[in-house]
Amino acid sequence: MSPFPSSASHTDEWRHLRLTRQDGVATVTLDRPEKLNALTFGAYADLRDLLAELSRERSVRALVLGGEGRGFCSGGDVDDIIGATLAMDTAQLLDFNRMTGQVVRALRECPFPVIAAVHGVAAGAGAVLALAADFRVADPSARFSFLFTKVGLSGGDMGAAYLLPRVVGLGHATRLLMLGEPVRAAEAERIGLISELAEEGRAHQAAEALARRLADGPALAYAQTKALLTAELDMPLAAAVELDAATQALLMNGEDYAEFHAAFTEKRAPKWRGR
Repeated sequence: MSPFPSSASHTDEWRHLRLTRQDGVATVTLDRPEKLNALTFGAYADLRDLLAELSRERSVRALVLGGEGRGFCSGGDVDDIIGATLAMDTAQLLDFNRMTGQVVRALRECPFPVIAAVHGVAAGAGAVLALAADFRVADPSARFSFLFTKVGLSGGDMGAAYLLPRVVGLGHATRLLMLGEPVRAAEAERIGLISELAEEGRAHQAAEALARRLADGPALAYAQTKALLTAELDMPLAAAVELDAATQALLMNGEDYAEFHAAFTEKRAPKWRGR
């Protein structure tokens, strides 16, 4: 995403989520605990616009996405979204579904790593939000459910049919997206859906620790690694290694690469600047 600002002003308050920042780490909390953080039209739009705004600022080096209360996110609100979509025409439905996809694209394309801190339920769109993160840190209470076929819709919602096979393989993805059955933390770790299994009740703390480690590291190297992981999913090998070569040549001209050599020579830890 381009860092060049437009005329739009900085957003000081987000109505549909909670944002905090500390030393390069942003924490975004879905904050409807009475509804298991079910998503509304406004929550989707806020996530889309917040990720774009943080990407332009270039002050965030890692982001933690979590949920308040008993669970991560129960998916789209049955009344506020599913009920409302029944009254929409095709053009309106296409606009809505494109917006949800834009949130997933923003998670994949933002220039900083995203860590989903998952406890309790991550269902429907909530499961896809976690899937779109770079890391999923979960505690033993976590359970992932891709529920779309349970409501009569395609399991390939919000890019799930693209992302899930690339994370857990086609066989597991077929089972999860077609049947919509819950996957508990132990199985999710076994099939590769979870990046790290935290202790009971400590998913958010473990995610924050990982975010701190990433924020203190070479941010530009992480950003380019994320970009290549996404871009090369569908590339032939020849194109991928050429893109790798161009990326490394650019990074070898960067300050962090020179700083590593200086730190190694002086027998000290590098002072990464993300440049």
